[in-house]
Amino acid sequence: MCTPIIFLIIYLVTLIRFLASKHRTQKALQWWSCRQSIKLFQEAEKIRDGLLQESFAIRRSLEMLSVDNLELSFNKTQDCLKQIDQFHQSLVQLSDRLFPAYLQDSLPLAIHCLLEPWRTSHPHLYFHIDMPAYWRQESVGCSLTVVRALEELLRITLPEVLTPISIDISLEEQQNIGQLIVRITYPEPYTLISSSSLPELKFLCETFKILTSGKCFYRIKNLSVVWYFCWK
Repeated sequence: MCTPIIFLIIYLVTLIRFLASKHRTQKALQWWSCRQSIKLFQEAEKIRDGLLQESFAIRRSLEMLSVDNLELSFNKTQDCLKQIDQFHQSLVQLSDRLFPAYLQDSLPLAIHCLLEPWRTSHPHLYFHIDMPAYWRQESVGCSLTVVRALEELLRITLPEVLTPISIDISLEEQQNIGQLIVRITYPEPYTLISSSSLPELKFLCETFKILTSGKCFYRIKNLSVVWYFCWK
């Protein structure tokens, strides 16, 4: 008499765990999709408010130069060249944001490319980057997931206040397992606790595990949080 009841309980527990896992997966993927959509929307806004305006200004400048005037002033030509150089640089930056440079060839270089704007625009953040000179060949999809996961981690865990924070980032391979290790050291316990307990971090870990069939977890020691992103 007890055996059917035991089987029923086991079945119900398994079903509940499956439904809970499915719900977590759905929430994580919805969160990831929303974050990527917001990123694309922001880039589109930058194009409309920046690059399109710059291209219009360059066109107007060229229109104002007389075609028949062979004695163009040095200042006018230099202004046009400066505008074109700035426009070109904006396009390069946009290209790198949409798809990090070197991603198809070298994951370490792609990570360096991602972090360079962070280093220049956030002088209160102290980055220490340890990348291997050689890295194995990764699929583009996997490399992009790793880079995007790192980017989201920085956006989520680094507060907007100008607080000095140390970030150590390294890339390692152990027994054919790739590991991206990110150590973030905060100046006080409050910032550490508030930054490491955000619900978005659970979605980030769950999404990374789904997209790479890998692992994502963190450990806290003193004032540091060490994040591990592992994949085959």
